[in-house]
Amino acid sequence: MIKKGIFVTLMVFSFTFLGFSCKEDNENRYGSGQTTGETPGETPGEIPDDNNKIVLAYVTSWSAEMPDPNYLTHINYSFGHVNDTYNGVTIENETRLKSIVDLKKQKPALKILLSVGGWESGRFSEMAATENNRKSFAADCKRIVDEFGLDGIDLDWEYPTSSESGISSSPKDTENYNLLAQEIRKAIGNQKLLTFASSASGRYYDFKTLAEIVNFVNIMMYDTDVPPYHHSALHRSELANEISADESIAKHIEGGMPAKKLVLGIPFYGHGDIKNIAYSVNYKEIINKLTGFTEKWDDIAKVPYLVNEKGEIVLVYENARSIGFKCEYLLQQHLRGAMYWEYSSDDAEGTLRKAVWKGIME
Repeated sequence: MIKKGIFVTLMVFSFTFLGFSCKEDNENRYGSGQTTGETPGETPGEIPDDNNKIVLAYVTSWSAEMPDPNYLTHINYSFGHVNDTYNGVTIENETRLKSIVDLKKQKPALKILLSVGGWESGRFSEMAATENNRKSFAADCKRIVDEFGLDGIDLDWEYPTSSESGISSSPKDTENYNLLAQEIRKAIGNQKLLTFASSASGRYYDFKTLAEIVNFVNIMMYDTDVPPYHHSALHRSELANEISADESIAKHIEGGMPAKKLVLGIPFYGHGDIKNIAYSVNYKEIINKLTGFTEKWDDIAKVPYLVNEKGEIVLVYENARSIGFKCEYLLQQHLRGAMYWEYSSDDAEGTLRKAVWKGIME
C-alpha cells in the first residue's frame, strides 16, 4: 500500500525516478512448522455475522492529518510489525495511535484496528512457522487490543509464500497463515475483529479456511500495473493488462471467501510513467498538476488517465467519478464495502473520501 506499501510521496512533476530498496534478510532461519492439537479451519466458536456496510481508511503512523470520523466506519492504523524475536508486535508511533483511538469519543461506533505488516514488513514467515511463536504473537495482539482500546487486528502480510517484497518466505506459509489467524482469533475472542489484506490476484491464501476465522477481507485492488496500463481498473479493457476489480472479486469468491466478507480497495494515488510524471502521485497532487496534459476516460475500465501531447499515457489514477462506479458495482455484487489507501492522500476538500462515503452509505 502504496500499498503495495511503498511509502513515499513523490511530486507529480518530478522528472527523476526515485529508486529505493529496503530488502529484508532472506536468510533467516525457520522453525519446523510442526503443530500439535491444531486443525486448520477449526473455528473457536461462532464469529458474529455483522452485515453493516463498511467504509474503511488506512491511516498511517507518519502522517499528521487527523481523519474525519464522519466519513468512516473503520480505521486501520498502519503499521505494527512482527518484532525481532518473532514473538510479538512493535507499533509505529504509539502516540499517534492513541490520538486515533480518541476519535471514538466523537463517534463511539467507529472501529479502529492495528494493521500489522505492509510492503517490505518481514519476519512473518519465521513467526508463523512455530506454534510457540504463533501463540506468543497472538497473545501480544491481545495485549495491544486491550491496552490501546482497539477493536481488532488487521494482518497485512505481503505475501505468504512470496519473497517479492524482499522478505523471507516458506512453502509452508499459507498453511501457517491459517494457524496464525486461528491463534489470533482464539486470543482476542469473537467480539473483536480479525481481518486481513489480500492481493488483487487472490493468490497466497486459503480463503475457504480463513472464511471461517476472519470477519472480512480488504482486497488491495491497486498497483496491478503501470502506464500505459491501469493499476485499478473496474472492468477489463485493452488498457487493463493484469487484472480488473471484477476479476479479482471473482477469484476471491471462487476461492471460498463469501462476497459479504469482501471489502474492495481503492487507491487515493496514481502511477506515473516516470518520464513525464513521477511513479507515485497522491490525488491531492494530481488535481493541481493537470495543466499540460489531457484527461481521458476509459469507459470500459471506468477509470480516468492522463495523456501528453503525443497521446501517450503518462498517469493512471482514480477520481470521484471512477469511485462512484466502483461503489455501485460492489454493492450490486453484495460486497461488504470499500477501503482505501490512504487517508492523507486525498485533497483538502476530501473529494475522494466523500465519494466513497456517498457511494457506499447514501
